Amino acid sequence: MQSIHINCDLGEGGKHDASLMPYISACNIACGGHAGDENSMRRTIQLAQKYKVEIGMHPSYPDKENFGRKSLNISKANLETSLLDQIKTFQKIAAEESSAINHLKFHGALYNDLANDQNLAEHIIEMLKNSVENMRVFAPVNSRFSTLLSKDFEVFSEAFLDRNYNENFTLVSRQNEHAVLTENEAIFKHLFSMYKRQKITIISGVEITAKPDTFCLHSDTKSAVEIIRFLHNKLQENSIEIFKNAG
Repeated sequence: MQSIHINCDLGEGGKHDASLMPYISACNIACGGHAGDENSMRRTIQLAQKYKVEIGMHPSYPDKENFGRKSLNISKANLETSLLDQIKTFQKIAAEESSAINHLKFHGALYNDLANDQNLAEHIIEMLKNSVENMRVFAPVNSRFSTLLSKDFEVFSEAFLDRNYNENFTLVSRQNEHAVLTENEAIFKHLFSMYKRQKITIISGVEITAKPDTFCLHSDTKSAVEIIRFLHNKLQENSIEIFKNAG
């Protein structure tokens, strides 16, 4: 049986973390920038340990007001200070819970800005080189950020199973009514094509080629629990299992 790696952003104050966790391979846990606090980090780490889910940190712009989904006009120095605080807090709690940190994934607008701004990407990569070791980093598939990271880090190219794409591999803006996929069958078709054929059907209907290592479902997507359960069953029907850490 083949396996597929599915990740989810958790610890963000949603109500369904415990329902999603059994069906995913990895979780990206909010570090207090866009959502979460030390208590939510600890609870989510413990939940991930229970279900043998890989644990990752999910730092962001310091912007709870906009859930980290708007680019901030912030100096690189201030951004670095905030990100290091988020990372160090998460590292401390993970150590207290005797939990290994598998990966790091930036959140929201910062995730997108790093893919589009080489100067910002290079600055943040230098910060990571001095703050995390042997860390896998999730980065947008076919992005410049992914290429830059690969010189110093193990990179998992990521695609979103609940989002539509543009021709240049960027996500369709959430301001567009068709940005987010919510229908079970459409999401499975989107995911299956990316996984089996390495093809993304973009919003215009054209196919582009990509080879993601991991696929993300947003925990705040409408009916996320129903979606992941549906995907689990459909994948099994096609002899594909959702990867779970055996450790």
